[in-house]
Amino acid sequence: MPIATSTTTSGRLLSLLSLLQVRRDWPGLLLAERLGVSERTVRRDVDRLRELGYVVHAVKGPDGGYRLEAGSQVPPLLFDEDQAVALAVALRIAVGTGAGIEEAAARALATVRQVMPARLRQRIDALEIEPASGGTQVDTELLVALSTAIRAREELRFDYRSPGQDRTRPRSDHDSPGQGEADPRPARSGHHSPGQGRTGPRRVQPHHLVVRSGRWYLVGWSPERDDWRTYRADRMTLRVPNGPRFTPRQVPGGDVTAFLAARFKGSDTVDAWPCRGEVVLALPLADVAPFTGDDTAEEAGPTRTRLLTGSWSWASLAAKLARFDAEIEVVGPPELREAFAELSERAARSATS
Repeated sequence: MPIATSTTTSGRLLSLLSLLQVRRDWPGLLLAERLGVSERTVRRDVDRLRELGYVVHAVKGPDGGYRLEAGSQVPPLLFDEDQAVALAVALRIAVGTGAGIEEAAARALATVRQVMPARLRQRIDALEIEPASGGTQVDTELLVALSTAIRAREELRFDYRSPGQDRTRPRSDHDSPGQGEADPRPARSGHHSPGQGRTGPRRVQPHHLVVRSGRWYLVGWSPERDDWRTYRADRMTLRVPNGPRFTPRQVPGGDVTAFLAARFKGSDTVDAWPCRGEVVLALPLADVAPFTGDDTAEEAGPTRTRLLTGSWSWASLAAKLARFDAEIEVVGPPELREAFAELSERAARSATS
């Protein structure tokens, strides 16, 4: 993996290779103009790329030109300094993705580092990147199969395991509805799952594969539930063959990352908690700040902190605030005061039961 660092032949080859990758056909004269060399030099450089293993076809026609095609083997790769550093950083981060490529990523990083100039090795070694811990391992072949189905727009059939369920027993719709799915929104009173009481595999039209906090999630449209659903990839067991092709849809809002974040906050569309309240805690800001996450906290006095926070229900918000061992003054809204009253009554009954 040579690192191109100058405007010498190796640097020019890197520029030529980069140009060939950004469009299908390049007229020879235009390539020469972009590189600031003669067409004869372009021809020689193309021959050098071919010797390195790149498949570059000559395009016939009035202008003539070149086209880069996929080859039968991986040729030596050329990177500039920024690309090499970016690759090394990505390989370090890959260890925490849970995609089952940790060992391969570590070996690839060692290979990249070995051929780097000393100054680049120093830049890489200076980076303090700790892979995320606590992630869930997912079989690489499963991720490839999910990605392939997304690309081919083919419906998936699969079994799904509930949390804590034995891996050898696939989840059926006889299990309690909603368990094991990534969608954390609390069940509505009287809600009935359309699939409950029916055996057989689940069906989903896969649209996106997303990694979040060390876990992989499949986001897709469920024809059975007529709604978007999210599934933990590590709990899926695919059935073959895939189902019929489908017409893709757009997730609400158009941004799958924001959509998934909204689902984790109990919302269908907006990446924000549906229940938000403001309180003043009888604690200094320094004691509150480490536990606020994405909440907003500001000093309201030497021993008081104003906190704007949220949750997916008023009851859970009151319980979340009760974890602070301090007096709580509710600024608003009224629903939060009512939730504290209900929580107090419930706690009193528990204390006397």
